[in-house]
Amino acid sequence: MLTRLAVFLGSRDGADPDLVKATYALGRSLAEREIELVYGGGAAGLMGHLSRGVLDAGGRVYGVIPRFMIEREWGRTHGERLEMHVVGTMHERKAMMAERAQAFLALPGGLGTLEELFEVWTWHTLGLHDKPLGLLDLGGFWQPLLATLDRLVEAGFMDADTVRALVVAQELDPVLDGLDQALR
Repeated sequence: MLTRLAVFLGSRDGADPDLVKATYALGRSLAEREIELVYGGGAAGLMGHLSRGVLDAGGRVYGVIPRFMIEREWGRTHGERLEMHVVGTMHERKAMMAERAQAFLALPGGLGTLEELFEVWTWHTLGLHDKPLGLLDLGGFWQPLLATLDRLVEAGFMDADTVRALVVAQELDPVLDGLDQALR
């Protein structure tokens, strides 16, 4: 049963205000399902909205943030059900998040979100972990990426099974159910 989920997502709000509302609601939904959030520790952008949603609904949050981000005051610093871990590097951050999580989910975001997703996905394909990965395709955000992945398969640079291993849905319940099923 899925009880602890690492979520990769934007440190900015992005251009679509509906994403902000949806991300906060997703945080509340995680708490209601008693799924603890593991995330990058940021207080701004979609990261901040997600963690605030979890905390506002009485859920538990594990933040992992490099010291330089704390020094720039980018981190969430308070919350009764917040456990913040300050690490030295981005590499340590990703390793600790991966260690604490049972599964991974990417929401809309930028380069950091893509980098985190692709690193844990690469670890998965290399057999370094067997934790499921998913994309929450809010408003079709990930469709261009999925088309690119299909192109990589067509070009022979990736196996179709690797792409099929991703749990993709446009709504939270189906993606969480898919990740939960993949854990069994």
